Amino acid sequence: MTSIDVHELTKEYGSTRAVDHLTFSVRPGRVTGFLGPNGAGKSTTMRLVLGLDRATAGSATFGGRAYASLRNPLRRVGALLDARSAHGSRTARDHLLVLAASNGTASSRVEEVLVEAGLGSVGRRRIRAFSLGMRQRLGIAAALLGDPEVVMLDEPSNGLDPEGIIWIRELMRKLAGEGRTVLVSSHLMSETSSFADHLVVLGKGGLLTDTPSRRRATAGT
Repeated sequence: MTSIDVHELTKEYGSTRAVDHLTFSVRPGRVTGFLGPNGAGKSTTMRLVLGLDRATAGSATFGGRAYASLRNPLRRVGALLDARSAHGSRTARDHLLVLAASNGTASSRVEEVLVEAGLGSVGRRRIRAFSLGMRQRLGIAAALLGDPEVVMLDEPSNGLDPEGIIWIRELMRKLAGEGRTVLVSSHLMSETSSFADHLVVLGKGGLLTDTPSRRRATAGT
């Protein structure tokens, strides 16, 4: 499976340094919590890792290769950054079918991920009618569409009800148990520590902590 390796990653917007010489790795087979308060640089870092923004300095690679150089990237890396980005006039099923067609993924996979995300009964409903929690589930379904080795989720619990929060925790544990590389960002440290194996904590764009979680330490005793 593929690791994520970030080395001296830096992003400046004028005189503001949003990401400051950040170095860390995300390994397969575990859930890595990417933590910090709002504005700490988590979302910016994830955009840099995915090549959606250009870094001022440093690098981010998947198994030694930049995202832009990956073949069939949806099959290698699945990501949820903004659940509101899906076109509201499309149905959930059509949204995923377009993604599948553009990435050479079988249409049968669409039904599988809709069911896995708990949207099997609303796949033909237009996205504009979805709640934030349903949009989050759809975004996660899209991230899983290519059956990727790496899954990156930015604040996936936003808008989810308690049942949904339990579901996303169990899903991340399942993905890691299959040997995949899972990176999940959150501003809720105590919640994330309860299910993550490793924690990477940011503050003002810089690395504060890179350590196994208490959950993993307890499991190892």
